[in-house]
Amino acid sequence: MTYTKVATLKTPEAFSAYCQSIGAKLPFDADLIHGARSPLAQPINVHQRTIGNRIAVLPMEGWDGTNDGRPTDLTRRRWQRFGQSGAKLIWGGEAVAVRHDGRANPQQLLINTGTVGQISQLRELLLAAHASEFGGTTDMLIGLQLTHSGRWCRPNDKARLEPKIAYHHPVLDGRSNVDDTSVMSDSDIDRLVEDFGAAAVLAESAAFDFVDLKHCHGYLGHELLSAVDRPGKFGGSFENRTRFLRNLIEVVRARTRLQIGVRFSAIDFAPFKPGPDHVGTMDWEGGKYKYAFGGDETGRGFDLSEPFKFMDLLQQQAISLACITVGSPYYTPHIQRPAMVPPSDGYLPPEDPLHGVARQLQVTEALKRHNPEITVVGTGYSYLQEWLPNVAQHAVRTGAVDFVGLGRMVLSYPQMLADVINGRPSQRKKICRTFSDCTTAPRNGLVSGCYPLDDFYKTHPHKTALEAAKTLKRI
Repeated sequence: MTYTKVATLKTPEAFSAYCQSIGAKLPFDADLIHGARSPLAQPINVHQRTIGNRIAVLPMEGWDGTNDGRPTDLTRRRWQRFGQSGAKLIWGGEAVAVRHDGRANPQQLLINTGTVGQISQLRELLLAAHASEFGGTTDMLIGLQLTHSGRWCRPNDKARLEPKIAYHHPVLDGRSNVDDTSVMSDSDIDRLVEDFGAAAVLAESAAFDFVDLKHCHGYLGHELLSAVDRPGKFGGSFENRTRFLRNLIEVVRARTRLQIGVRFSAIDFAPFKPGPDHVGTMDWEGGKYKYAFGGDETGRGFDLSEPFKFMDLLQQQAISLACITVGSPYYTPHIQRPAMVPPSDGYLPPEDPLHGVARQLQVTEALKRHNPEITVVGTGYSYLQEWLPNVAQHAVRTGAVDFVGLGRMVLSYPQMLADVINGRPSQRKKICRTFSDCTTAPRNGLVSGCYPLDDFYKTHPHKTALEAAKTLKRI
């Protein structure tokens, strides 16, 4: 399947015409506003705190911690670059496991009494880097994302899944090494809630402003949202499927004074797999697909009835920070992080990636309009490339979203939106082209980074191993 590359759409007219030709609704501002008048430069109040602009850094893992969960020099470099981005909201930094068996890989950060000091230093490095580039830091809000990876746990060996699942899934069980011991009991989940509480206490001691109670991308919190067949207090009804979140909120508030944010996958599709010519095709032939939170039971569409209820729940619980994402990198990457080039274990996109961007922006705007009191961070922007600032400015200016969240783009070009605000020309050679090497590397046991565009990773020892792994996949 052939799609026009975004980099070839060099004028507003060309970009608009192409989006219209493929039916992707991506409203944008043809002219960027710089300086203090820029919509992206406007402050916003959250929990009696003023956040200095509308740029957010999304959680970005590097698969580069130590075996016991501490950061390394690579981790510290990434957090320094978060600070250099100019973003005033750091959404979680990266996913930090609350206990060993919940790690997504053996190099994921793990928060405990032995590691919390070095995790606190990451925050200090970020603040120092931001102060050096932009001056004051009192208008920043910095969180830590707390997680248990559920079905996708690899705590001891990068090549071996050791899943802890919410329920047996008719497709994903075959992809995730599930056995009779994999399903977590209600008492297992109750104990995990206590572990989240202990992790939040440590995050507060490390001076983070909030914790993100992760409910996205197929990890445990997200999987529980679709546990329609699970018996007991954590499955079946919407009330039961959101009990884990409510219990997490309760324990964090009982033990800390931290703010709470929730990053959640608002919609999901059925799992996809490589089909003819390696193009993604839906891996489901069982009739109605009921395992997608926010899905419409077709496996490839969405219904916002429950996501609206989820946002209402956040508001009832006095949660005023929500980060909206979709899908999972493990089974629906084309909707979760639109890209022209898939990672080595992925598939070619079955739709123009601009459709994936438009879908995320549409869902995010709908949720923001439904609950305007909640401060909403949007995601899915990186594939827009040169047109990211124009779409981002329009979304913030029109109230479709409060913050523009940047993920992959921060790895190659952390200052992209800061350059826009300050009227500096765009550095085209740093713009993320979604080559997916940042994902292919960890899929092959290597550290993550922007190997094509970041001079540091261009010469990293893992570069050669990455190219060899990609060549092998092509053979």
